[in-house]
Amino acid sequence: MEIRFLGHSCFELTEGDTRVLVDPFLTGNPTAAVAASEVEPTHIFLTHGHADHWGDIVDIAKRTGVPCVAIAELSSELGDHGVENTTDPNLGGTVEFDGGWVRLVPAWHTSTTPGGTVNTPAGLVINLGGKTVYHLGDTALFSDLRLVGERDQLDVALMCIGGHYTMDRQDGAVAAELIGARTVIPCHYNTFPLIETDAAAFKSDVESRTAREGRVSTTVEILEPGDTFSP
Repeated sequence: MEIRFLGHSCFELTEGDTRVLVDPFLTGNPTAAVAASEVEPTHIFLTHGHADHWGDIVDIAKRTGVPCVAIAELSSELGDHGVENTTDPNLGGTVEFDGGWVRLVPAWHTSTTPGGTVNTPAGLVINLGGKTVYHLGDTALFSDLRLVGERDQLDVALMCIGGHYTMDRQDGAVAAELIGARTVIPCHYNTFPLIETDAAAFKSDVESRTAREGRVSTTVEILEPGDTFSP
């Protein structure tokens, strides 16, 4: 399974012919590695409805016709926009797809779509090709993050660290320790001035915090937009 970072919080997870696109904010994203017209997903998953995550989902979904998984209120708005292939789980719900499954878990944040739909943010636990990836979405640090790592053995966590709108790199280091993923890939930073941070310092903090005896040691992989990582 290959994880490609497309900028901000947008990732593409690929295994064989399955290509899962998460939070497709590409148009208007100064760090985007590709244009919205260039992606060809087989599935699209959404953490929440803020513009920097909702992004190009309507255009991509209507162009490709692929299944979209989003919490109930977002799924309903997608339908209002003419997106026909949607699934509408709520927190705790699991959706199976060819090659894997995705489960919605809590994130501590706010969310209203560009169209005005208020919705509950989520994190996404995605199993694909036998690997389990946890996209935290946008969240603050909260203690129940620990439960996600206790429920599933996490190979990779895709973690916001930019601060201001989400937890910062210091809280992210604590979150990494709570979650216990084998690898953390930071995201949601350096896209705009308000969320600029030091990813190298985050890497150092996480790897030193998790190198204690008896704990899962976590490695941080810093990806530039367009880079890939295979867990």
